Amino acid sequence: MVRIGAHVDQDDPAAHAVEVGAEVVQFFLGDPQGYDKPVLPAKPVEGVDLYIHAPYLINVATTNNRIRIPSRKLLEQHLKAAASLGAKGLVVHGGHVNKSDDPQTGFDNWRKVFERMECPIPVLIENTAGGDNAMARKLERIARLWDALDGFDVGFCLDTCHAHAGGEELLDLVERVRAITGRIDLVHCNDSRDEFDSGADRHANLGQGRIDPELILAVCRAAGAPIIVETPAAGQADDIAFLRKNL
Repeated sequence: MVRIGAHVDQDDPAAHAVEVGAEVVQFFLGDPQGYDKPVLPAKPVEGVDLYIHAPYLINVATTNNRIRIPSRKLLEQHLKAAASLGAKGLVVHGGHVNKSDDPQTGFDNWRKVFERMECPIPVLIENTAGGDNAMARKLERIARLWDALDGFDVGFCLDTCHAHAGGEELLDLVERVRAITGRIDLVHCNDSRDEFDSGADRHANLGQGRIDPELILAVCRAAGAPIIVETPAAGQADDIAFLRKNL
């Protein structure tokens, strides 16, 4: 049985884990929409496995130096902080380049990150929901990214809402992803408030959105990786109970 948990607030992750029945937690180390240095939790996080989610603003793929350079620095800071907490991995979005840019530039910029940065724990690149020039929305782009990162030990985080909203069918998705990345380290198990290929990153509690719950369960079964629900907090305990009952 895989370990199942939730994305929780960073004020007291261990207490929040107890509240929702989580065996594993994910949280931020600061403002997810800011460039501030990571801040470690005031209270120890014990009894659960940990994953840290990097700030959303990190975009190491971009050609804009004023974004890319601070993004690299922030990614490295969060990686070191996450490692100091004993986290299993650091989740980061794939990022994007501008509409007029050659996407290969973004893939090359990702490679430079791993050429210049030590990774004490795995960096888990997450598929994203929107953006026409995103690095990790479509599987074709993820394949090009993984080609650019050949030779580096890079992990993958599969988000069910992002795949659905990004225009990738969930049926047999795990097999298609593994054919590219060779691995799935973590599943973000989320329903979607929006239609297929909408490009909208809006999560819903399981069974309350637009994705067939059986497809979500099939992804979780096939992946065999730890599961994090990033759903609205009021329904997280029910989401975890649903997964435990049906997996």
